[in-house]
Amino acid sequence: MQRREFSLSAATVAAATWGGAAALSTPPAHAQGKAPREGTDYLVLDKPAPVEAAAGKIEVVEFFWYSCSHCNNFEPMLEAWSKKVPKDVVLRRTPVSFRPDFEPQQRLYYVIESMGLVDQLHKKVFHAIHVEKQSLNNAELIAAWAEKQGVNKAKFTEAYNSFAVVTKVRKATQLQESYKVDGVPALGVAGRYFTSGSLAQTMERALAVTDYLTELTRKTPSAAAKS
Repeated sequence: MQRREFSLSAATVAAATWGGAAALSTPPAHAQGKAPREGTDYLVLDKPAPVEAAAGKIEVVEFFWYSCSHCNNFEPMLEAWSKKVPKDVVLRRTPVSFRPDFEPQQRLYYVIESMGLVDQLHKKVFHAIHVEKQSLNNAELIAAWAEKQGVNKAKFTEAYNSFAVVTKVRKATQLQESYKVDGVPALGVAGRYFTSGSLAQTMERALAVTDYLTELTRKTPSAAAKS
């Protein structure tokens, strides 16, 4: 979903397409079998973005929003991809904030991350929003949902309001701006490259482009971004 669409009403956003039907469909024949091209399939950042991955690792950032239907559809694809990548590739999920009211869901992610519950709850958040049609858009609703998942509500709320989580939210938004993210889902590689469904034509191909970019980074480690 493109950034400009987030200013629409909730009903319109739900119906709006990000990159059109092509975002999840098969790419045109002319796009298949060709090496990814800079400026077409991916962008090179003017200024390197900060990375958190350790030396010798290649960081891939997924930019997402829990309420984005395309991010929900992409999650199983990303999970499958993450299980097959080389050991030097590290996936970093980053929730975006195109508007102030995105922040509660940013905090939600960083709370479950801080509590070691991403594997247990990340997909459940998507399910709650997109299948069960729950509104998880403020602190009270989010804490109540977490409690129903067996999480201690007091500890969840404490983490939600903690300085550590607030700091991670701020850094996430700064990273989003560094990569010039204009829609989600989208992918950043090594603080140097950016691709998305609108650039690569599908998110499946965006993952293939990401594989290409990680290999490119592996061949040119001296140009890697520094934290």
